[in-house]
Amino acid sequence: MGGAFYLVVLAVVAVAIGVVTTGSWRLGVRWFGGALLFAALVRAVLPAKDAGMLAVRRRWWDCFLLAGTGAALIFLAGSIPDQPL
Repeated sequence: MGGAFYLVVLAVVAVAIGVVTTGSWRLGVRWFGGALLFAALVRAVLPAKDAGMLAVRRRWWDCFLLAGTGAALIFLAGSIPDQPL
């Protein structure tokens, strides 16, 4: 079950990277952060034996790192001011 969620997260990250490369970096970074937050939620809900490749460390540590990184990316994408070209 966790493998399917892992593939969903991986697909969203791939889409996010595609969005970043086409020029809308803020939107792409937000998608990337959202994928990490979703991964944290899935890791928190699924037991370790069902979490698949989302289970790397202890559950609380995985959730903390995924949620913290996702939230930081979303915050930074919204708070960095536009720069003139």
